[in-house]
Amino acid sequence: MKKEVIKQAVDQYLPELVKIADEIYDLAEPGMEEVRSAGLLTDYLEKMGFQVEKGIAGLPTAFRAVYEQGQGGPSFGLLAEYDALKDIGHACGHHMQGPSVIGAALALRDTCKDQPYKIVIYGTPAEETIGGKIIMQEKGCFKDIDIALMMHAAPSTCVDLRCMALECFYVTFHGVESHAAMSPHKGKSAFDAALLSFQAIEFMREHVLEDSRMHYTILDAGGPSNIVPGRAKAEYTLRSYSTDYLENVIVPRFKDIIKGACLMTGTTCDLERSYPFKAKIPCVTLNDLIMENAHFFQAPQITGPREKTGSTDLGNVMYEVPGCCIRTAFVPEGTAAHSKEYLEAGKNQKAHEALRSGSEILAGTCMDILEHPEFLQKMKEEFEEKGNKGAIKNIDKTLKMFDESSMDKISPTTAVNKAKEVINRY
Repeated sequence: MKKEVIKQAVDQYLPELVKIADEIYDLAEPGMEEVRSAGLLTDYLEKMGFQVEKGIAGLPTAFRAVYEQGQGGPSFGLLAEYDALKDIGHACGHHMQGPSVIGAALALRDTCKDQPYKIVIYGTPAEETIGGKIIMQEKGCFKDIDIALMMHAAPSTCVDLRCMALECFYVTFHGVESHAAMSPHKGKSAFDAALLSFQAIEFMREHVLEDSRMHYTILDAGGPSNIVPGRAKAEYTLRSYSTDYLENVIVPRFKDIIKGACLMTGTTCDLERSYPFKAKIPCVTLNDLIMENAHFFQAPQITGPREKTGSTDLGNVMYEVPGCCIRTAFVPEGTAAHSKEYLEAGKNQKAHEALRSGSEILAGTCMDILEHPEFLQKMKEEFEEKGNKGAIKNIDKTLKMFDESSMDKISPTTAVNKAKEVINRY
C-alpha cells in the first residue's frame, strides 16, 4: 500500500529532523527573536530543494518555502511555529513543529510523484505573543493554499473543535503625583484607576456568558507607597468561544469600565490594542480525515476531539481556508501545557516519536486528498457553509431555531443578537 511507504520516507529523514528540533529546543528563542531557529529550518529546506523566501510579511523570522510538482492540483499549506516562551523555554513544544511539517512535505514529495500539487511551508513566528499568523494574513499570506495544516505536541493525539477568540489590551493610566502623607489630596492616583478597573471586571464576570474568560495584571504600579502614583500600566486579556460575542459584547463593556475608572479617579488613559485572535471555524471533514490517518499510523494516546481549548492565531487563518492542527502525544494525558513537565519532555524519545507521528499523519492526509479530490471539495463546501458567507446564508435557518411564539416577547435588537450568537457557533 502506497501509504505504508510514508513511514519509510519519514524514517529516512527522521535523524536530521530530530537534530534540528533538539537544536531549536536548546536555542529557546522567544517570539520575533527566532533568528537562528528560523535559519535552521530554512537552511534545511533550501538543502532539500525548496524555493525559500525569508523575512516575508515584514517579519524578519517569517518565511515561505515552496515545492511544486507539475501544474495545477491542490496546494497544501503546512504551517510551523518555533517561538519559545520567554524565560521558560520550549514548554509548549513548538520546537517540534517545523521539523515535523518538513518531514511531512518530504514524505509527500518522495511518495507522490504522478500527480500535480504544490506544498507551501509557512514559518510563522511569535504565536505566543503577538500572533505572527495574524500579521502575515493581513499582508496577504495563506491566499496561495487550499488547506492549512499544523502539528502540535500535546498530552493526547487529537484535533480541536473550538478555540477561544482573544483580545489583549494595554492600558496606561495617567494621574497626578503627590506626597502620599503630606498632600495626598493634591494627587490623582493612576494606580487606583487600575484597581477600580480590576474590581469592575470581577463584577462583570457574573453578567457575561459563562465560557467567557477575563484576566488582568499590573505591569507598572507607578512607584513607592509614599507617592500617589501618577502613572500605572495594566494588561487585560479577554476571551470567548464566540468571536462575535467577544467583539460586540465583552470588548465594548471593557472599554466602558476603563472610561468609568478614569472618571472616578480624575485620571486619563492611553489604550493600546494588540492583534485579535479569532475563534476557530472547525472543518469536521478535515478533522475526520486527519484522525483516520492518526489511527492508520498508530499514533499514541488517541482521544476524541477537544471541545475546548485556549487561543491560537491559527483560528484567524481558518477564516481564510479550511484548517486543522493534529496534536500528537508526547507527555501523559492531563499534563498541562506551558509546564515544567512539557519542558522536561521536550527532547526525550516520546517527543521524537510525536514529531514522526505528526509527519506521517499530515503526509497521509495530503496523500488521501490527492487520491480522492472529492475530499477537498467537501472541505471547501463545509468551509463556505460555516464561514462568514455561510452565516449570512443561514440567517433564516437560524431564526427558525427560536420558538415563534416567543418572538413577540423580545425586542428586535435582542432577536438579532441571539441570531448572531447562534450563527457564530453554528
